[in-house]
Amino acid sequence: MKTHYLIWKPAICIVLLSVFSSSARAEIGVGAKPVAGAEIYFDGSRSMLDEKWTYWEGPRFASSLPIKWKIVDDPVDSGTAMMTDDPVAAGGKYGTADIVTKKKFRDFRLHIEFLIPNQGGNSGVYLQNRYEIQVLDGDKTKHGMAAVINESESPYHAYNGLGKWNAYDITFRAARFDGNKRTEKAMVTMYFNGQKVHTNFPINKVWGGPNSGIDGGNNDGLGITDRPGGLKLQCEGHDVRYRNIWIKELDLDKPDTDFQELVAR
Repeated sequence: MKTHYLIWKPAICIVLLSVFSSSARAEIGVGAKPVAGAEIYFDGSRSMLDEKWTYWEGPRFASSLPIKWKIVDDPVDSGTAMMTDDPVAAGGKYGTADIVTKKKFRDFRLHIEFLIPNQGGNSGVYLQNRYEIQVLDGDKTKHGMAAVINESESPYHAYNGLGKWNAYDITFRAARFDGNKRTEKAMVTMYFNGQKVHTNFPINKVWGGPNSGIDGGNNDGLGITDRPGGLKLQCEGHDVRYRNIWIKELDLDKPDTDFQELVAR
């Protein structure tokens, strides 16, 4: 019996090591690798920025292609990032130089990382080019950092702070319709730097008017339409950096976006 135990012990160790390695996979948080089936939308390169993104030509659009946002050195790690730098947006003129993915989405899983170098740095991550998840240093209100803008509380406690990379991991389900009538609101679950901060949160409207996103000018933002939209990043004349953006398309039959993911360590 003793000899048999010694023979099997290494095998047990190997199994345990295998389980531990699997559990250590980074699927959410800063540095998370794309999940199976995801497509990378920004890898730090100018070529991918030009290939997969364009300007959102909303009513206040004032820039021109090629995209004027800069590719800059990553201020923390090796590699590069994109910088929300377009002079037409100076003074907080959102909608003048926002960029959006050329591909449009319905339901999806998103990973995106951002860094704010300076106090008050302001941008925004727009799901379906409609619903803003705020990126705003120093604001802890419902208009503030990581809030479903103007609807949820700001989970500011999860923010890593200035000069550090932060990560949003989001599962989003688009609004559902019967003909032209909205029957189910859009819904989002979100992790902020590995902490779950929104769970199956329903989104009521598009905020900010027509200059903010599609449907923003419809019935004070309540006139949501049944059409997909791209992932949009807002330019407000501030220095905000983005990197490591990937999206996996989903088809969520039930109104449930809650998901369990492994945290990057």
